[in-house]
Amino acid sequence: MTMPTSQCPWRMQVHHIQQETPDVWTLSLLCHDHYPYRAGQYALVSIRNTADTLRAYTLSSTPGVSEYITLTVRRIDDGKGSEWLTREVKRGDYLWLSDAQGEFTCDDKPADKMLLLAAGCGVTPVMSMRRWLAKYRPDTDVQVIFSVRSPEDVIFADEWRQYPLTLVAEHHAAHGFVAGRLSASILESVPDLAQRTVMTCGPAPYMDWVEENVKRLGVTRFYKEQFFTPVAEAATSGLKITTLQPAKAFYAPVGTTLLEALESNHVAVNAACRAGVCGCCKTRVVSGEYRVTSTMTLSEEEQQQGYVLACSCHPQSDLVLA
Repeated sequence: MTMPTSQCPWRMQVHHIQQETPDVWTLSLLCHDHYPYRAGQYALVSIRNTADTLRAYTLSSTPGVSEYITLTVRRIDDGKGSEWLTREVKRGDYLWLSDAQGEFTCDDKPADKMLLLAAGCGVTPVMSMRRWLAKYRPDTDVQVIFSVRSPEDVIFADEWRQYPLTLVAEHHAAHGFVAGRLSASILESVPDLAQRTVMTCGPAPYMDWVEENVKRLGVTRFYKEQFFTPVAEAATSGLKITTLQPAKAFYAPVGTTLLEALESNHVAVNAACRAGVCGCCKTRVVSGEYRVTSTMTLSEEEQQQGYVLACSCHPQSDLVLA
């Protein structure tokens, strides 16, 4: 059985699927080879086992601890990847994954005292790291604060009972939950906050708020998952970008990536890792000046023909795209 794309060479079989919350499921996968990954990393998944659509999902399992490789997926209405994974994929089906990717990992961070902050599905790498720390660095003082919409939205609810945890629920806060949203006073109540390595994952506005507030409170070791990229408002001036197929012209502010410009103007583009690694967002520039920060997966010939990775392409002038 041939792989759908060279980017996803790992064939895994669905062993079982567990519903975590009303809209989140965990798929437990069997890999018949040793699949190397680190706690907190993610992988690209070939959606419908084709090369057309790749999506990035955190590996919510923990190397050396978990029996299976797991993906924990929130179903998003009309989401090409999540609808397929949570509605159609069944036990016994096969999925194809990429190599593990990403630098949001705890095994290379100072770990005498840690604070892990998660919101919503951002808890997937946090749980992976929490298990890893419990097994491999059991002396680490680990605090976790997990923000959810309501108590029914706690992903891994049973497993969290093993670990010290502060739960914050925006709505219907029950016994054991702090009502509302993460606040400066909650952060200030964390012992030795300024001495901790702080890692956070969640929606971009949440991570931005966390970064601003923990730094204000003296935290110097701060890391956030660069996984969720907000789509910016379309620009009305700046560098002009013209696409030939389909014919369209729009603007990009100086300093943005080509991917950000395409997405904010609703130009269809495949994007998964957003870090210049996976090759999904390969795009051809016909004319114009640009600089690139990654050429991984691109051959010399492709680069000479003007191919770039949109996530790693920084327009320096007006561009024309094929």
